[in-house]
Amino acid sequence: MTGSAATFKAAMIQMRSGLTPAANLDAAVKMIGEAKAAGADYVQTPEMTNIMEVKRERLFAAITEEDADASLAAFRELARKHGIVIHVGSLAIKVSPEKAANRSYLIDAKGELAARYDKIHMFDVDLANGESYRESRSYAPGESAVLADLPWGRIGLTICYDLRFPALYRALAEAGAIMLAIPSAFTKQTGEAHWNLLVRSRAIENGCFVMAAAQAGTHESGRETYGHSLIVDPWGRVLAEGGTEPGIVMAEIDPAAVAAARARVPSLQHGRRFEIVEPMAEPTHLHLVSDKE
Repeated sequence: MTGSAATFKAAMIQMRSGLTPAANLDAAVKMIGEAKAAGADYVQTPEMTNIMEVKRERLFAAITEEDADASLAAFRELARKHGIVIHVGSLAIKVSPEKAANRSYLIDAKGELAARYDKIHMFDVDLANGESYRESRSYAPGESAVLADLPWGRIGLTICYDLRFPALYRALAEAGAIMLAIPSAFTKQTGEAHWNLLVRSRAIENGCFVMAAAQAGTHESGRETYGHSLIVDPWGRVLAEGGTEPGIVMAEIDPAAVAAARARVPSLQHGRRFEIVEPMAEPTHLHLVSDKE
């Protein structure tokens, strides 16, 4: 199914994950139960739901392969129990002795795995305040964009730093996504500067709902994340926003709003591709590439 007139209630679980996967699971399970009680049909947790650890040795001592991961098994059982879609924003999953995957799991209401997505863009940056991150040291990047069909329409799966690469979201929208998921653990510094603006931009330019559960606050590892989980409609309106503490952010989603927004500004139909011409003595020009090519 790629579209539906039925509305649904989405809940973003804002967490402050620590260094112990079992404790993080307990916190997530409790809030998912509260979201279900409040009427949620789709629940999303943030990036790195199971652990927030930047030190490689401690990370690999705490995580395991997918088949043995207790958090994933518990979330699948929880989805069956509650009869809701649980979108685990991401778990750190061991994929080799040297690398982990930053992997998102979409679990349907029967507890089956509807989709997996490995974060494509690695957060390898040095920030102005001295913070430095090298995700590629511990994580293997994903290679494929992923879509999945929910009862209410098609969703595109992404994670955190992917947010800064708009071509990924355009490809997902052009492939039928009416919702975009961006579970995250944005740093406080970059979040204050760009989070709200970037999330709303991805919604506006693609005419999609964006649902973004976030990590929030100062973690056991010492990392500080921005929080402010967001649900944004296809016109760029913020339907719900969290603060800086763990909690639940909810909003009613009407998939029909996607067609209405895209009819008002049909930018998905007007996009063109460009070919870059090699620079010469004169200024470089970008030439349109024919749709037939």
